[in-house]
Amino acid sequence: MDELLNSSLVTIAESIRAGQVKSKDVVTAFLDRIERVNGKLNAVVTPTAELALKHAAKADADLGKGEFHGALHGVPITIKDSLDTIDAITTWGTLGREDFRPGRDATCVERLRGQGAILLGKTNTPEFTLSFQTDNLVFGKTNNPYNPNLTPGGSSGGAAAIISAGASPLDIGTDTGGSIRLPSHFCGIAGIKPTTGRVPCTGNALPSTGLIAPLTQPGPMARYVEDLYYILKIISGPDLLDPHAIEAKLHDPAQVDIDTLRIGYHTDNGIKTPTEDINQTVINVIDLLKDHNLPATEARPTGIEMAGFIITQVFSADCGEMLDVLLEDCRTQTPSPAILENLKRATNELSAVEFAQVLNLWHNFQSSMLGYFQDFDILITPVNASTAIAHGEKEDMGSYTYTSAYNLTGWPAMVIRAGTTKKGLPIGIQILSRPFREDHCLAVAAWLEARLDPFKAPEINAFG
Repeated sequence: MDELLNSSLVTIAESIRAGQVKSKDVVTAFLDRIERVNGKLNAVVTPTAELALKHAAKADADLGKGEFHGALHGVPITIKDSLDTIDAITTWGTLGREDFRPGRDATCVERLRGQGAILLGKTNTPEFTLSFQTDNLVFGKTNNPYNPNLTPGGSSGGAAAIISAGASPLDIGTDTGGSIRLPSHFCGIAGIKPTTGRVPCTGNALPSTGLIAPLTQPGPMARYVEDLYYILKIISGPDLLDPHAIEAKLHDPAQVDIDTLRIGYHTDNGIKTPTEDINQTVINVIDLLKDHNLPATEARPTGIEMAGFIITQVFSADCGEMLDVLLEDCRTQTPSPAILENLKRATNELSAVEFAQVLNLWHNFQSSMLGYFQDFDILITPVNASTAIAHGEKEDMGSYTYTSAYNLTGWPAMVIRAGTTKKGLPIGIQILSRPFREDHCLAVAAWLEARLDPFKAPEINAFG
């Protein structure tokens, strides 16, 4: 069973479908793993073990009668606590929703369940997903599976930690400034932020309307690249609720000839220089591509140096109105330190002219950056200027522009592990492509994954 549980979600789904293993046995085995590691991680904050076993038994019985639920028939998964689940408390990491049960599933959750997925539990997130460290006043902090003194990143930190520990094959994260990609980098897993509008945000903590709504995308997180496309096929497409979700073809990465892709890269975005380990990891990946006659050219998108300034202006342009409404709607009297910090940064009220200037600056940035694809199909970069940091360490926000720049552009962006620091921490690389060509970055990621040396898994049992 351990060999199967350490395999891809695709392999697990195929094994259940073929009758080689019972869903109940797989669910039980993952629940046992959660039980073993979660006390040291605090990643799964609302377990749903009893319901999971009940649904697994039904999945097995139905399959025995020839009734097939879909591509995820009987497959166990976890879900980030910022996404609503009708049968489990969804707190969004805020005290006002400590015992809140939503009236429906988030759209992406509903689609996964519609294909037979079984929920093992909800994973931890900072309040309203607005922090790069996973900690809140409801459940406390989540630990990095490689070192409990470090954060797994945020906001999908619980998701990344439990996947990295081998106790869940899949989670759905959300990404507004790097919240899928940063935890994937910090915890050594794979994750993708799809193109803006690819996946509906309905049922997520942050609203799907308003100024910053286009920054956010739900996306899959897993240990293997093939699982990301498998899940994207299920959760993509409009739901006629999220006004930004659109109908767009999802191309198959298996049909991509990467020999034809024009690859660009950079190790430094001109805002914050990464550590030498991260720099070398990107260079090693580029060397690997070149060794296989896949040329890559060093080049940065025009205008990227403005990313930090623009995203700060966009987040503060509403003078904290979105956060005030969220706190009021959730009846939260005591916001977390992370939310108080966000409110403090959003105190400068803009005039109508200044607000228009922010929007114009953002749209001009998008236009300038898009010019990159006149010469390239792929961009490879660091995910962050550092690897996992200590709990409570003050972030240098310049480090996070490696991800947030591409929330501003709306491009698809994914992360795979590509290296290890001298202290044994994972290092990811970021692979980007033009809007709605997730297949390009997925194809390059799969090619690299097949040729990179295996990486050491975290030794959770070594935690003190």
